[in-house]
Amino acid sequence: MNQTQKRTTTSPEETRALARELGEGLAPGAVVALYGDLGAGKTCFVQGLAGAYGVHEPVTSPTFTLINEYDGGPRFFHVDLYRVSSPEEAVGFGLEETMNGDGITAIEWAERAETILPPHTLRVRLLHDVAEDVRVVCIEPGVSA
Repeated sequence: MNQTQKRTTTSPEETRALARELGEGLAPGAVVALYGDLGAGKTCFVQGLAGAYGVHEPVTSPTFTLINEYDGGPRFFHVDLYRVSSPEEAVGFGLEETMNGDGITAIEWAERAETILPPHTLRVRLLHDVAEDVRVVCIEPGVSA
């Protein structure tokens, strides 16, 4: 993907399907940064990504543990920075090592660690639209090395 895409979903199932489609094109080492208000669908999107990598167990937000690791194809990391106050705090619990590994890393509330995200980070912005279940999903590619 070379340019920003804008897609609309009208249900959690469609959001998961879009994420799964996106996830099938990602290589090990990919970082996906998710942005959006509470209830925007970030965790739902991560569930779809995880499904693309063979994760069969329930994927829930790691709000208190900060990072959940799942075994599938490549390792899949689900990071939630909601309770993190600075990029330095994220570095302190090992986010950089997670992002620089050979797994796939999906990060909710990524704006809290924006300054340490690698250049190749794929940014996904989920926006509520007029209707409750309608989401506008903007997908911005990272910079390739």
